[in-house]
Amino acid sequence: MLGGYLCEALKANGYEVLPTDINCNAEVAFLDIRDASQVAAVVGRERPDFVMHLAAETDVDRCQIEADHAYRTNALGTQNVALACQKENVQMVYVSTAGVFDGAKTEPYTEFDAPNPLNVYGRSKLEGERFVSQLLSRFFIVRAAWMIGGGIPKDKKFVAKIVRQLDEGSKELNAVNDKVGSLTYAPDFSSALVKLVETGWYGLYHLANKGNCTRYDVARQILDYLGRKDVILNAVTSDRFDLPAPRSRSEMLRNYMLELRGADSMRDWRQALNDYLKTHFSHTMRSC
Repeated sequence: MLGGYLCEALKANGYEVLPTDINCNAEVAFLDIRDASQVAAVVGRERPDFVMHLAAETDVDRCQIEADHAYRTNALGTQNVALACQKENVQMVYVSTAGVFDGAKTEPYTEFDAPNPLNVYGRSKLEGERFVSQLLSRFFIVRAAWMIGGGIPKDKKFVAKIVRQLDEGSKELNAVNDKVGSLTYAPDFSSALVKLVETGWYGLYHLANKGNCTRYDVARQILDYLGRKDVILNAVTSDRFDLPAPRSRSEMLRNYMLELRGADSMRDWRQALNDYLKTHFSHTMRSC
């Protein structure tokens, strides 16, 4: 999801892009970041201006159940990329997550707050951050939260699930209202990330759309924008869902470093969500 938008943003800014993935095709080359020799070979051959490392195991519950897989992918995989960048003196961009925080803070998290992950996914991503900061001097670690984008079939997250239920004729929906976070619209993130990399302001950044919301708020915004007054939306608590991995109460992010520099270009989450719905889900709109 993010990779596609980021490739578009880079090309729009004049960059030549070599996309890689474990799911390759005519446009995407094969690369498994868990194989150190593969990573070193590609970076050594291409000698890019920078490497943008997006690859991760993002299934929070799978990470909890398969911890070895999580650390091998999110921690050691990131170490492999960082070591290759170190050897070739290449800048590195690592996309991380609000999941590195425990959610106890009542205000949005800034880059100056200490991480304390509650689950294996967050811990493995945090170890990835540490490898990057320990091995490199020219790097960007950029945290996102509640990423949206891609449309169907790429989007398998909350927004697409809600729209899919509407397409299937659901007249009553449930959404959690006791967890709060920040939406991150992948196209907005991609454009802002390219701008950030070009500044040379190396370091740790938060990059999410402005404002905070619950899943219930997101579902309500979807129904309002699509004009679905015929659908009942129920607020439920997260204990209704029995999931393997614990979730933090809050994944709210504040783009504080960019704010301090006067360079935070991210728009409000409602504007971003409406744009996403208009672009990918206008077929679901209805006047009721």
